Amino acid sequence: MSPIPRTRFSRPVLIVVFVSIALLSIFLITPHPYNPVSSVSSLIFPHTNSPHAVPQSYYDDPEPYGTIGADTSTPTPGQPIRRRANATLLMLARNSDVDEAARSVREMEDRFNHKYGYPWVFLNEQPFSDDFKRRVSNVVSGPVHFGQIPEEHWYQPSWINETRATEERDKMEEEGVIYGGSLSYRNMCRFNSGFFYRHPLVQNFRYYWRVEPGVHFRCDVNFDPFAYMHENNKTYGFTITMYEFQRTIETLWSTVQDFITEHPEYVAVNSAMNFLSDNGGTDYNLCHFWSNFEIADMDFWRGEAYTAFFDYLDSHGGFYYERWGDAPVHSIGAALFAGKDRIQFFREIGYEHAPYTHCPAEEDLWKQGRCSCEPSQSFDYDGYSCLPRWDRIEGR
Repeated sequence: MSPIPRTRFSRPVLIVVFVSIALLSIFLITPHPYNPVSSVSSLIFPHTNSPHAVPQSYYDDPEPYGTIGADTSTPTPGQPIRRRANATLLMLARNSDVDEAARSVREMEDRFNHKYGYPWVFLNEQPFSDDFKRRVSNVVSGPVHFGQIPEEHWYQPSWINETRATEERDKMEEEGVIYGGSLSYRNMCRFNSGFFYRHPLVQNFRYYWRVEPGVHFRCDVNFDPFAYMHENNKTYGFTITMYEFQRTIETLWSTVQDFITEHPEYVAVNSAMNFLSDNGGTDYNLCHFWSNFEIADMDFWRGEAYTAFFDYLDSHGGFYYERWGDAPVHSIGAALFAGKDRIQFFREIGYEHAPYTHCPAEEDLWKQGRCSCEPSQSFDYDGYSCLPRWDRIEGR
């Protein structure tokens, strides 16, 4: 092969090239208020401040702690009482999930709960094995409770037309809809939508933080989300929001419309309808909070409005004739009946449920949480994310 010919440059051309490179270098390293490339961090972190973030007053020493509402008039000298809510960490798992469950519990403990000692509740439609209890109990810092779900809360109700339900599952499976053919997934969605907060093990708790086997927590949580929600009248907290699969909820919105037509008194004056719909409620834009992470007030789910709402949805059979998920059901319920001011985006909490991750977009929060996630790879402003819509709700 013949050698590549060398190109000869005249001295004036070389001088121009070197001068251009020098000027560009000076421009890049010189701070400029309107130059987006003047700082590498401005490319990584899309926000430079933390609007609506949890105030720094909540970032304090959690130990020792007391209970919200407890008598703190005579604290032990030198031992301040820490705010602590009536709350639990909650996981729905099967015995076969033990490896992923233990890892996720350990991450939650390392990132948050070893400082606060909140109890754990584990629920399963079958009795937990001794191995599951042993493995999980070894990595928790607070009290732990294991419970079995009552059959009437888990299994498909007898009034469902099984022929119709089977036909719909088969169609979805043929179409490649995720979990389209799964009956157990539908049982889980119905349970999470309307029954978990009725379980005897959680009856004495008000707040819960849902944790699933296999999830990851990517930042230290150096504040108590439960205390923040209690003291600021918050009902529902999320980290990831996205669009639902239209095929799985084809009649959900029309059923919601029928319900609020019959019960307009339940719709909050400051509802987040504009998050759910782009035309005032005529159509559902499919946005929902991804409920595998949620920190919420069970008294809201137990309340009159949501109870009537869930019972109405359940009576129409959409959990089985379609594949209604607990994520859109919870999201619609919270957005319409709690109102936008009672929903909290926990931007501080780095969270991963494969394949999506929320990583704090603000540099101060990312550093404060010692986050291991990469902000530029966060799902927040992915094309499938609904966070830009929530930003508009918050006035960002």
